[in-house]
Amino acid sequence: MSNVHFIIRVYGIFIKEGNLLTVAENYNNQALVKFPGGGLQFGEGIKDCLKREWKEETGYEVDKAEHFYTNDFFQASAFHKNSQVISMYYLVECNGLNFNSIPNEKKITYNWQSLDSLDLNQFTLPIDRKVAELLYKTYSTDSANNKI
Repeated sequence: MSNVHFIIRVYGIFIKEGNLLTVAENYNNQALVKFPGGGLQFGEGIKDCLKREWKEETGYEVDKAEHFYTNDFFQASAFHKNSQVISMYYLVECNGLNFNSIPNEKKITYNWQSLDSLDLNQFTLPIDRKVAELLYKTYSTDSANNKI
């Protein structure tokens, strides 16, 4: 059991005018579509991680963060053998961030996806798909149609 590890990930969910911000990037030579965020570092608080990762990926400060979801099921890491992933998601407010204002100094592609036409299959990671489904059911004007 000494080779078993926990990986804690923290992500921001930014919704503006019915659109959801997602990012596409490469990790270990695999294309990922995900929410902005990343891994918790030793000695770092959860919200500190969120703020650091958000700033790294978007160039903006998080003004407010409210917990939205933490996975409560086992999820093996797709990238690290013998590792379990625990992911936390926060609804974030970010003043000044709009559809055309994100600086792109990294090899990241930013996408704005309408919550009304959200495609769960665009998300690479299983927990992200679960969160996208919850977002659709909570915020989409089409959620009453049970499209997902």
